[in-house]
Formats: sequence, structure tokens, C-alpha cells
Amino acid sequence: MRLRMIDFDHNRGRIAGVKVALHIVKARRERLADMIKQDNYLPVQELCKRLGISEATARRDLSALEKEKRIKRTYGGAISEFDSRYPSFAERRGQSSRAKRKIAAAALAYIEPERTYFFDAGTTIFAIAEAFRERPVIPVKIVTSNIPAGELLAAIPGVEVFLLAGQLLPHQSVLTGETARKSLEFWKFDVAFLSAEGMNASGVWNSQAEIVEQQKTVVHRAKRTVFCLDESKLGQNAPHFLLAWNKIDLLLTEIPHPRLAQAGIRIKATQYAPARERIKR
Repeated sequence: MRLRMIDFDHNRGRIAGVKVALHIVKARRERLADMIKQDNYLPVQELCKRLGISEATARRDLSALEKEKRIKRTYGGAISEFDSRYPSFAERRGQSSRAKRKIAAAALAYIEPERTYFFDAGTTIFAIAEAFRERPVIPVKIVTSNIPAGELLAAIPGVEVFLLAGQLLPHQSVLTGETARKSLEFWKFDVAFLSAEGMNASGVWNSQAEIVEQQKTVVHRAKRTVFCLDESKLGQNAPHFLLAWNKIDLLLTEIPHPRLAQAGIRIKATQYAPARERIKR
């Protein structure tokens, strides 16, 4: 049998002499761009799976979309303009700052020496790192995808900090992607401090598919999950569902329990932890 190499001319929509209608190519790329816009970040393998195409075809399509300035290619995938539009880490730090301080102070009650913890992305988790710096409990190991929190915690004597491998989204200051998710498989956590973009009667939501998958991996590898969510997240959802309330160990929030019930959030007393300005150990 005689084999011959085939290739694709993306300008003409042609595979080794077999004509592929240009409108089919354009439609596929339009769908690809929409998928990246919806998910904000997608790795090449996920694009191939969803569209039923080869990696070579996916990469050619991504190159074409990048030339049109519709997406930005990254190592192993692509992001939409989402990261540049998303409020920067510094901008978000100033939002709901008092509530974040309350949550951070309360979170310290769940940190004990000789344990391993996961610190998620987000400014509420960074506030926990700031509170921990003022009242450190050592020795501990902390694994994080949160670049600012990692830098802050690494300066504390007796704290070992491990960053996930992964794609850096600069505006969010977070490491994500398939590599980050795989690096979580090396760890087991006593407690995971997690964040999200929204919570409602259904459960907890987040904005990016990759981050949701990453968080699900953390939940699977943690003895206890503590979701740290302030009132600005109440009644909000996001493009991607993360977890139902019966899968969450603890909600740490400044929102009174009756207010949660009014919003349709039914959690047991053992799943609720009120956040106060100061917590005594």
C-alpha cells in the first residue's frame, strides 16, 4: 500500500486536493471562537474532543483566529479576551474588603500545625493569607494556584509553599490548565480553602471551565472543603456549575444563616460557619 502525506490549506479549505467548503471551515472556527469566549480558556485537547478534529486542525484554526485578533494563543491552548477584560487582582482586592477580612479572620480557626492546606485563587483567599501572616500557625505546607498569596506566604518562616504548575492568567494572578490540574494529583489536603463567582439555591458557580475542573480535583483530594464567599456572591451564578450544597463541607461567610435561607440556600447548621471580625482559638 502506498501512503502519501496530506495537509490542509486553511486559506482555501483544502485537504490534499479534497475540497472542504470554505463556509464549513468558517463555521467551525466561529464555533471554536464562541467556545473559547464562553469558557474563557480551553486547552487544545478539549477543543479537539468537542469539535471532533485533530490537534493539527485545531492549531491551524487557532492560528487563523489569532490573526483575526479574536483569541490569544497560549501554551497548549487559547484564551479569549476575557483575561484582559476581567478586573485585575489589585482592582478586586478593594471590593467587599470588610467582608473579606471577616472571612479571613474566621478561616484561621481551621488551620493547625503539621497539616497540608490548599489556597485557591481569588482575593478572599489572599485575605486569608494576609490574616495568616499576622497570626501564623507553623509548621504547615500550603499548595496554591494563587500567585500573590503564594509570594506572601513563602516569606513566613515555617511555611512551605508549593505552586501548581500551569498557565498563568495575569489579570487573575492564577495558575490554571491541564498541567495545573495534573500537578494536584501529587497532593492530599487536610483543608482546602476555595472561592467562587456565585452561589444560589442550586449550589456554587464559577466563571471558567478549567478552574471548575481544577477545583473539583481539589475537592476530591481534600478531607474538608471550606468555601469562602461573601455577600456579593449571593444570588449570582456563572457560566459553569461547580458543586451542589450537599457536596460542600463548610460555607464560611458573613451572611447570616436566615438570609441564606431566604435566598433558597438550604444548608445544615454543621455546614455553616459565621465570619466575624475576630476569632478566638
